[in-house]
Amino acid sequence: MAIVVDKLISEFEAEATGGIKVSNTTHLGQMLVLFFYPKDNTPGCSTEALEFRDKYKDFVKAGAVVYGVSRDNMALHDAFKAKLELPYELIADT
Repeated sequence: MAIVVDKLISEFEAEATGGIKVSNTTHLGQMLVLFFYPKDNTPGCSTEALEFRDKYKDFVKAGAVVYGVSRDNMALHDAFKAKLELPYELIADT
């Protein structure tokens, strides 16, 4: 998977856990980290989410806002976030 830095984000609007609406304009001027994964509660995706959880303080210290993105719905995201104690929000790209 390629890491892309300093790339403009296409227009989008989506819901995230915590009742947050996220769009291409909600974080203007901030460093935004979006990581994409296929499905909540699968072994590989759980490992990836945990790796971002474990490095979350480093991202915040660097001034970044972190979001995980998958096609799962908000109910699945809420359960996944709670189960893994994720400190960042998850975007539902249904």
